Amino acid sequence: MRPFKYFNADTIDEAVSILREYKGKARIIAGGTDLLGILKAQIYPEYPEVLVNIKTIKGLDYIKEEAGVLKIGALTKLYDIEKSPIVNDRYRALAEAAHAVGGPQIRNMGTIGGNLCQDVRCWYFRYPHHIGGRLICLRKGGTMCYAMAGDNRYHSIFGAVGGCVAVHPSDIAPALIALNAEVETSKRTLTIEEFFAVKEPTRTTVLDSDEILTEIRIPRPAPGARSKFMKFRLRRAIDFAIVNAAVSIVVEGGVCKDARIVLNAVYPTPYRATKAEDVLKGKSIDESTAEAAGEAAVADAIPLSRNKYKVQIAKTLVKRAILACK
Repeated sequence: MRPFKYFNADTIDEAVSILREYKGKARIIAGGTDLLGILKAQIYPEYPEVLVNIKTIKGLDYIKEEAGVLKIGALTKLYDIEKSPIVNDRYRALAEAAHAVGGPQIRNMGTIGGNLCQDVRCWYFRYPHHIGGRLICLRKGGTMCYAMAGDNRYHSIFGAVGGCVAVHPSDIAPALIALNAEVETSKRTLTIEEFFAVKEPTRTTVLDSDEILTEIRIPRPAPGARSKFMKFRLRRAIDFAIVNAAVSIVVEGGVCKDARIVLNAVYPTPYRATKAEDVLKGKSIDESTAEAAGEAAVADAIPLSRNKYKVQIAKTLVKRAILACK
């Protein structure tokens, strides 16, 4: 890797101050499971001058319930979320999503904040500089998305954001959206959907260059609520999703009162399947309604030349996740 300055921040304010001083030339590092690979392969056109280590900030690693809200610090390890009795008891989809991330070594290092803020896995974006030179795609300020006419078998089936069809890779994100979470940053409070509401292909979240994610908050589910996370991948261990799905359903009197259905790895941001939610509301959960919801979830799909197979996977995952909440 190239030389860079390295700061151990003691507080959020100190970390923010360093980010502001270096004006977009600094990067935050926590678990490092994504960033270090990017730096080693020299994927970015401009190498960061500074890394700001926030693992040294005390008080950002916790799981607790307060006043009916589950609060998770941004530095909380995925392994701790996966094993938490509180998360497993009331927020099952989140525990299942944490378990689905990578292998044990990754979950012992990776943080929930890092999982939400990670970069895309598109092989054109990730092409290592040392084997022919990095590809300057749209995400790096270039003028074209190589996947549009190239090998796009793992890319978006719902269109592009700013011309880019690389998909969001997080397992945690769809679970949090299904559970109606919000996030706290060093500047503001956002719903988790607002956190991912990007318009430019160069960004994966709305975080400013001097902004740090600090906490995730999830309201306690309503009585009768059940949630489920499911993931399809080529290898059961360590692989990123081809498609994943998270579902949260509230059932009263044998019918669905409310539903939140989210897909990921199918679009540049997590994809809320609102048409599928509408199919479920007011109906009993059975094979027929789950099948109809699965169909509705992919009703707006516009697959690329090599990824039509993902439509069927997405439809089936939604159906199975719904039936698992029955």
